[in-house]
Amino acid sequence: MYLIENRREEAGVGARDTIGGHPILPASESWPTCQCGERMVLFFQVDIPPNIPEFGGDHLLVFQCPSDNDAVGVEGIREQLPERYWDVPPVWNDPGAFWRILLHQDGTEPADDVEPHLRPYRLSLRPSTEEVTVWQSDHDPVKRQVGRSEFKIGGVPSWAQDPESYRCACDAEMVYLCQIPIDMGFEKHAHQPEQPDTSSSDHYGLFLGNEVYILACPAHCHPAAAWPVTQN
Repeated sequence: MYLIENRREEAGVGARDTIGGHPILPASESWPTCQCGERMVLFFQVDIPPNIPEFGGDHLLVFQCPSDNDAVGVEGIREQLPERYWDVPPVWNDPGAFWRILLHQDGTEPADDVEPHLRPYRLSLRPSTEEVTVWQSDHDPVKRQVGRSEFKIGGVPSWAQDPESYRCACDAEMVYLCQIPIDMGFEKHAHQPEQPDTSSSDHYGLFLGNEVYILACPAHCHPAAAWPVTQN
């Protein structure tokens, strides 16, 4: 497990582990645009350490619309996500694809444009150990494992509610990769507008500030084959 830490140092062109900054996009993908027409915000990007199963060596990028800000609740009871769920997500109230999560190993250069909403900071990934709590409710025969609620890659998710699992449209069982803790703020530039439906006037948040668990397709069937689970 790796903790992701903000070094509070400005991230320049070429930095790969960043809040904001210049995204290192897959060769097949341009800077993502929300269904509302706005260009999405690059919240963070990191290189996945090589010893993380299934995704070692990948580059992870997480985007969300600056205006559309919501939780993600899957519509109906599903075990498998539909075709192109990253473009047409099966979400309650049909908000469309207001986020984009990308994973790739393409040898691409950083985009010329810098993320304009967030202050660009370098991130560092620090190896850490994790104390896992095992519990079992009276009415459930399955023992649950709960890890640390941290900004982290790998490890054990600290599910705030019941664990969620899905199969990708390609039929691969999706694998937990990353967790963003509840109410984590990403510092914005002072001249940028406040984000709707957020708890801070000077920070942006992901998915209404919920605890976020990123599941991704281990078969890498598409650079955007990833799914955010939000809980609180």
